[in-house]
Order: sequence, then structure tokens, then C-alpha cells
Amino acid sequence: MDILSKLQAPEGAVTKRLRVGRGVGSGVGKTSGRGQKGQKARAGGNINKKHFQGGQTPIQRRLPKRGFRNPLADIVVNVNVGDLEAFDNGAQVDLISLHERRLVQGRFDVLKILGDGELTKKLTVTAHRFSKGAVEKIEKAGGKAVVLAAPAPQGNSTDSSSS
Repeated sequence: MDILSKLQAPEGAVTKRLRVGRGVGSGVGKTSGRGQKGQKARAGGNINKKHFQGGQTPIQRRLPKRGFRNPLADIVVNVNVGDLEAFDNGAQVDLISLHERRLVQGRFDVLKILGDGELTKKLTVTAHRFSKGAVEKIEKAGGKAVVLAAPAPQGNSTDSSSS
């Protein structure tokens, strides 16, 4: 006896879709279950929006607009000279080695070395930017600060050679 061929949904589990607005005899004609007038009876209604606050002026309209956020600005990640003590003497410190040591994480456009902390090891540090204090401390320890080329500009660049 095959049970799978005899499977069916229990009685009352499957119902026909309710078709609203199909005349008085259907039980949901005329106002289609929305009641009489009011905000909930209208199309749209604005009630099911995430930011709806019961008709009071929404918070995003009550708060003043302040400042400016530049969507094209470079994302700069900072590493202090003191954090570079984790490397061995004479090591090459670049983006890859900093990622491996988890001193920088995530997506960024520019790496900047700042001068906070002390450095006692001779390191060759490669980054996009250095603060004056960082360069002094790296060179004082016998190391070298190598500046990388600036990253390519973001956004839509108009290429004149494609005409």
C-alpha cells in the first residue's frame, strides 16, 4: 500500500482566494472589507510605511539638516607608529603585511601612518600618506618611509580618447 499517493491536505486547510469588490452578494462588495471612509479606506493610506508615526510629523522632518557628506571622499585608515612594533627588525611593512597582522581591516582607499607611540625597530614602511611625526620616528629608528602613488579617482571619468 503506497501512502504517498493517498496524501492530501486536511479538510479546511485549502480555501479559495477571497475576491473582493464583486457585488453585494459576495459579502465583501462595495467597500471591499475596508469599512466606511477614513485613511485606512483610501488607496495608499501611508499607514504601512516603516517611518509612519501616527500622523505626527516624522522625525526625519523634525530634525534639522546639518553638514554635508561627500560620497566621493576617500576612506582613510590610520595606523600608529607604535603598532608597527609588532613587526620584526628589518621587515617590509606594506598593505599586505598589515592585513596579515590585522592592523588594518575592511575596505579602504588610503593608508596613513600616524606618529603616536614609539618605534625601536628598523622598518621599511610603505603607505599612501605619513604624518610628519611618523616620518621622523621611522627615520630616527633607522627605517625608511616609502610613499605610494595616490589611488585612482572614483566616479565617472570622462575618457576623451574613446571618441
